[in-house]
Amino acid sequence: MEKLFDIIHEDADLLVLNKPAGLVCHPTKGDEYSSLISRVRLHVGAATTAHLVNRLDRETGGVVLVAKNAATAGELGKILESRTAEKEYFAIVHGHVAAEQGRIDGPLGKDERSRVVIKDCVRADGAAAVTEFFVQRRFERAEGRFSLLRVLPQSGRKHQIRIHLAHLGHPLVGDKIYGGDEDLYLALVEGRLTAEQRARLILEHHALHAAAVRLVWRGQAVEFKAKPEEWFAAFAGGE
Repeated sequence: MEKLFDIIHEDADLLVLNKPAGLVCHPTKGDEYSSLISRVRLHVGAATTAHLVNRLDRETGGVVLVAKNAATAGELGKILESRTAEKEYFAIVHGHVAAEQGRIDGPLGKDERSRVVIKDCVRADGAAAVTEFFVQRRFERAEGRFSLLRVLPQSGRKHQIRIHLAHLGHPLVGDKIYGGDEDLYLALVEGRLTAEQRARLILEHHALHAAAVRLVWRGQAVEFKAKPEEWFAAFAGGE
């Protein structure tokens, strides 16, 4: 039997897991292993109605909270919406980020010039979005210069971290939409991604990992943490 996922925490109401990169949260097609929620259903059983409290992009791995009933989903949803919870990510970006830390304040909205329907951008009339970052390590490899960042999004907009870091001039390694050539994404979805294009991306998945979620849950401060996958840690030099 194929492994479903790594479990970080589980009790009667809550399941916290480490989503692998490359797995969609909700099914589009395929078998019962093809999405995170379908794997969750295999784990909890047909009698339990599972709810994903937070979602990650297909290529982003890391901490996902799953409520085992509607009441718990409502409780956790209110906590996340109130912004009292803290989410922490690790990101590997192109280039050496000059500042030791920074704050990116850039409203986000639809990128109307893009051929990619789901692509957003920083635009003055967009929804407010703020991302804080801290440089953990700057390093060089044969492929170029890179920085490992600890990232704390202060809002939860679609693709926020990816857009903000690209706007800063340091896109995620492996980002097919915001890495500077959106045809890489179109080539992927159209099934025409070449070996040369894959080499330009360097990594199969974009280098963003949801490392931790911290919140006050039923009167107690809790922290759920997930280590990055081996490919991420190896590229970053062991983080």
